[in-house]
Amino acid sequence: MPSPTQVASLLKSQSIRHVRLYDADNAMLVALANTGVRVTVTVPNDELLGVGQSNSTAANWVSKHILAHVPATNITAIAIGSEVLSSLPNAAPVIVSAMKFVHAALVAADLDSTIKVSTPLASSIILDSFPPSQAFFNRSWDSVTVPMLKFLQSTNSYLMLNVYPYYDYMQSNGVIALDYALFRPLPPNKEAVDANTLLHYTNVFDAIVDAAYFAMAYLNFTNIPIKVLESGWPSKGDSSEPDATMDNANTYNSNLIRHVLNSTGTPKHPGVAVSTYIYELYNEDQRPGAVSEKNWGLFDANGVPVYTLHLTGSGLVLANDTANETYCVAREGADAKMLQAALDWACGPGKVDCSALMQGQPCYDPDTVEAHATYAFDAYYHQMGMALGTCFFNGVAAITTTNPSHETCLFPGSSGKNGTLINGTSLAPSANSTSDSSAPCQSWRSINVALFAGMLMLLSITIFT
Repeated sequence: MPSPTQVASLLKSQSIRHVRLYDADNAMLVALANTGVRVTVTVPNDELLGVGQSNSTAANWVSKHILAHVPATNITAIAIGSEVLSSLPNAAPVIVSAMKFVHAALVAADLDSTIKVSTPLASSIILDSFPPSQAFFNRSWDSVTVPMLKFLQSTNSYLMLNVYPYYDYMQSNGVIALDYALFRPLPPNKEAVDANTLLHYTNVFDAIVDAAYFAMAYLNFTNIPIKVLESGWPSKGDSSEPDATMDNANTYNSNLIRHVLNSTGTPKHPGVAVSTYIYELYNEDQRPGAVSEKNWGLFDANGVPVYTLHLTGSGLVLANDTANETYCVAREGADAKMLQAALDWACGPGKVDCSALMQGQPCYDPDTVEAHATYAFDAYYHQMGMALGTCFFNGVAAITTTNPSHETCLFPGSSGKNGTLINGTSLAPSANSTSDSSAPCQSWRSINVALFAGMLMLLSITIFT
């Protein structure tokens, strides 16, 4: 897998501003220092019992993994475990105490207003999830969920929820239509209607999120927001997983991103965007289990995108590039002075041969800073072997698969074919609802990207490995 510094470079090059780690790896947190990336760290399941049974152990954990890194590393949340109620039920009795102990340590350090504490729940603990208005949490966990919700309410935190329409679709025995799971447009007569509220549902994601809202309301908690800590779709599966395909993964994640960034909200809370992490940043070729378990990532371990996201107007994100033809271009709308400074650097200290930009040469026209910067950026990018972080230039450059060559001006890396512009970024999953979230493959490499209201933040850094 890529090193922490390589991961940080990828996040930087893709303008990813939110990331979720499945632990609190020191090297990863150091690499994220001074990047501005907002980080959610995790108390791993195998450390949960210790943190939940001892106030001093919790304080030491916060000191080692939080106080040692802030404010240089912008840690904004701590996830206590991962899907503990469904994957590690013997630790359930200490979840709330772990949350309280960690929060107390943050209070002592005067960090409780900037770093929120919660615990990710699998959507499977919500019973009778459709219609959403009838949903309720598994009552056998009332001794945990009620005090947990009281804690979230009293600390102004949020419910962390893992939402996987893929698994709901796979386990529905044909009841859930694929289009409904993928956010594809549905005719009005195919929309799911909650008979109690008459709310219309056009996708599984919204129905699950609203089921969680109604389940909280059933317990008289009506003002706790929801943040989706994991969601995604696998791009490859075995013979028993025929719908784990690149096209479906592309469709789901692209539509999810669009849905979140448009601040569509849900039928119960229209206009209230549900910030979401996309699972996940990298494929995990050594992850045990079904083929699909290895193929949730947006990138492979070499940083090559798995597929092209169908997005426009959402920023830039890397995409599928089977011909290995990617280009570095000036970011649309970038500040002209910053572009000029980056162009001067590329043609000077960057040692790019910019002779093709001279008057009378093939790439002189169009004679604009943006056009000349694009040529210089791309030349430098390919000169450096398209390495991670070499298409940044203080944020005024972005990677695309669209060949910027024109007329007689042939850009480095071009074979004369046009690619596809990658407009979009990405958000992030951890262990999914059917996997063992305590498996050793869950390390700092589990990185998710986040789609936050008003901004697409490439996968939360859950590199799950």
